[in-house]
Amino acid sequence: MKTFLLYVATAAAEIVGCYLPYLWLRESRSVWLLAPAALSLALFAWLLTLHPAAAGRVYAAYGGVYVSVALVWLWAVEGVRPTAWDWSGVALALAGMALIAFQPR
Repeated sequence: MKTFLLYVATAAAEIVGCYLPYLWLRESRSVWLLAPAALSLALFAWLLTLHPAAAGRVYAAYGGVYVSVALVWLWAVEGVRPTAWDWSGVALALAGMALIAFQPR
């Protein structure tokens, strides 16, 4: 569970770091959003270093969690309810993530 929560925190940091510039560019929000975006992306990079596995395996497994956190973000922040197809994709992505991250060593 600790590993999974670390992946979730990593995904949230990346999403925030990318969403804030999106708001600046697409929604004409303040350029000052770029400062917390940069900090969030730095946090994202640091969080990736806390995972105990090899970098390539971490990146591969992280992708599955990113997909699920992005859909929760879609719902919670953007107000768009994911479809059954979205949740099916999340289930497949998390199954792949689990195979990669939790394989016997």
